[in-house]
Amino acid sequence: MLFSRALLTTVKEAPADAANVSHLLLTRAGFIRRVGAGMYDFLPLGLRVLHKITRIVREEMDRAGALEVLMPALLPAEYYKESGRWDGFGDTLFRLKDRKGSDLHLGPTHEEIVTDIARREIRSYRDMPKNLYQIQTKFRDEPRPRGGLLRTREFLMKDAYSFDISEEAALSSFERMRVAYCRIFDRMGLQYRMVAADSGAMGGSLSAEFQALVESGEDAIVACGTCDYAANVEIATAQSLPSPDGIPLEALQQVHTPGKGSIDDVTAFLGIGPGQMLKSLLYVGQHGEIVMVVVRGDHAVNEVRLARALGVAEVSLAAEADVKNATGAAVGFAGPTTFQGRILVDRAASHVRNGVAGGNETDYHIMGVNFGRDFTGDVVDVRLAATGDPCPRCSGGKLGSYRGIEAGHIFVLGTHYATKMGAMFSDERQENHPIWMGCYGIGVSRLVATILEQHHDDNGMRWPKAIAPYDVYIVTVGKDAPVLEAARKLHDALEESGASVLWDDRDERPGVKFKDADLLGIPLRVTLGAKALAAGHVELKPRSEPDPKKVELIPVASAVETIRARVRGA
Repeated sequence: MLFSRALLTTVKEAPADAANVSHLLLTRAGFIRRVGAGMYDFLPLGLRVLHKITRIVREEMDRAGALEVLMPALLPAEYYKESGRWDGFGDTLFRLKDRKGSDLHLGPTHEEIVTDIARREIRSYRDMPKNLYQIQTKFRDEPRPRGGLLRTREFLMKDAYSFDISEEAALSSFERMRVAYCRIFDRMGLQYRMVAADSGAMGGSLSAEFQALVESGEDAIVACGTCDYAANVEIATAQSLPSPDGIPLEALQQVHTPGKGSIDDVTAFLGIGPGQMLKSLLYVGQHGEIVMVVVRGDHAVNEVRLARALGVAEVSLAAEADVKNATGAAVGFAGPTTFQGRILVDRAASHVRNGVAGGNETDYHIMGVNFGRDFTGDVVDVRLAATGDPCPRCSGGKLGSYRGIEAGHIFVLGTHYATKMGAMFSDERQENHPIWMGCYGIGVSRLVATILEQHHDDNGMRWPKAIAPYDVYIVTVGKDAPVLEAARKLHDALEESGASVLWDDRDERPGVKFKDADLLGIPLRVTLGAKALAAGHVELKPRSEPDPKKVELIPVASAVETIRARVRGA
């Protein structure tokens, strides 16, 4: 492909809304263009990368025994109403009506539709296991589309669904998909870690994410430095140290703390550490109930775990007026000792001896507070795990904190959808049972940005060979006829050998061409100039080589063979 004939415009300026590297580089390099909030055109080079990612995903899904299908993106509401997700999905669901007034929506995911396929097509235990997948556009009305391709309202997704006769068989399908996902991400050159995760709106009993580890990631994860424990902080746990022995319980003492409503202010005023504080936060639970949650002052509330403990979909902090009405004090002075309502106590907070808590009176705190003697409540694990916490799985391990981007998510759904939608099978005794299901997603278009977040430098992109838009970038220096003729022969010979080539044939200065070569990130750059060509050489430089002056001279006579071998990884 000639640069002069490609739809390829590189720009120096970063887009005004670019908050991360992938968004900036994909826009500057002419891979994508913004159409609207969370909506993007894939221009030719961007689409080439997307197609290569799609091919790898499809090859590994086929290799794992999955069968490709294609389900509609425009869906009747009746299936989501049948499962209960018509209301449960909330504002994320794009809803519309047809000319007859019937409710429709754009598919954010396809559990219900594939369950309908199963209940029509699967009758007997002999019909399983099955795994159906599709690569198709999904739609979600994200409240804050951001990060270019990382958080969009329309995106390409691979979603697969397994069908089995039992939990044991479902776990076997889950494992096959785990192996397939590892192969997919390994082939793409992605650095990732599989972590335990929350099932969220999908439901189910087992859930794991494949997190690409990048500092710019929007997901927080913790992982043990000793064993393989890793989890999204939404569900991560940490061992709570037992109560210290031999410490006598002190008498309660009210202390005046004027204007000291924050943990930092109180600890500085009293000369204590934040771990000695009992932080009391008020949340709105089911049916508007105000619930107090007590955690240590150096810990934060895990609102996903809290919602599970309360049996609700999500929780929110109580308004300032509700806090004052429930405690009689301003925000910052709530405490459990005289609170008249339900109290949840984090396990670590229950072990604090002679702690300090709000006095339920503005400008006052209580010292010497102990769980069991001075207040009670339901002991639960509702704090966010953090760096330095003891590992919940091994002895002696410590948790570290990381940032990541979700590259894939796999679930064991159990019989959740099958039971609600009547997807049954008959066993050897002709007895009916609900089908066990699994769900496996990869944000295919999102991977274009995710991979780039890991593979770039100050000069631009550094695409892994497997997904680069082209294998080779040819730069010609000058307009000498012998140089252009040699470049043409090299371009055509490499293309005939199976390599994909982009030849920068523009009438531009060499510096402009070299900068664009670095920006586009094509794995191999080949430069042809009159001086080197007269000596019988061309210059070869891998994009992975950081030194701009470090090039390899290869003979013109063997250039095709040498470059082809590099493309193939020899």
